Amino acid sequence: MGKPLFYEILEKPATSCIIGICSGIWFYIQKKNIGCQHVGLSYETAIEGHHWRVITSAFSHISVLHLVFNMSSLWSLGVIEQLDHLGLGVANYLHYTLVLVVFSGLLVLGMYHFLIQRFKIEYFRRVTAVGYSCVVFGWMTILSVKQPSSKLDLFGFLSLPISFAPFESLIFTLIIVPQASFLGHLSGIVVGYAIAWGLIHGMTNYWAVSMLGWIAVVFIFSLKHSGAYDFSFLEIESVTDPSLPSVRFIRNGRTLQMNTVPIEGIQIV
Repeated sequence: MGKPLFYEILEKPATSCIIGICSGIWFYIQKKNIGCQHVGLSYETAIEGHHWRVITSAFSHISVLHLVFNMSSLWSLGVIEQLDHLGLGVANYLHYTLVLVVFSGLLVLGMYHFLIQRFKIEYFRRVTAVGYSCVVFGWMTILSVKQPSSKLDLFGFLSLPISFAPFESLIFTLIIVPQASFLGHLSGIVVGYAIAWGLIHGMTNYWAVSMLGWIAVVFIFSLKHSGAYDFSFLEIESVTDPSLPSVRFIRNGRTLQMNTVPIEGIQIV
């Protein structure tokens, strides 16, 4: 007989919080009848300045089956939080989850750009991606490199050798869910290998907080710039050079102004 759920939650605090966040967002989306086109990531919306969708698309799910599939896989990967001896653990789990969310989203957009510009496949201009699969597949890949002898249990009845799990799961997903994004899952695998092989490394609490801060800045300004949400305290207006906006924070009748680079040029790479 396994451990009580309460004890498993204590052993996987970060995983449990992320599952709670994704579940809460799914409930809100369903309650407000929000479509995936409003929160999902696509090439067309990205070039229009909707950079905030890199974040919202990762934590949004279009159906309860979609949510359960991703969250059950994520729960199985929660063992990563206990692998401090392999350079993982709770802190690195949070650090590199942030990296996976951002870099896999940017990589997907890069793939779309290449396919559109090089091969003129206009389909990828409008296709919308949502879901936490990129992060799940990224961690699956990292675990397959760090601990290749372990197994991954999916749904309580399917057990896969972790060394082959990323590609086996990708094939399995594409079979049972034909509309699943191949490029979205593949981007998570690619970024996962980059982290596991040390190509992306050196994340500390300082860099993670700094990265989170810049993500928040880009998120808020792109949300304002795209007109998706109206921040009454924040105005963006042109100055001498129309390409360089100034930023005003209005509070109690006082105004603070500063110059920034063009909003559409901000990218995290």
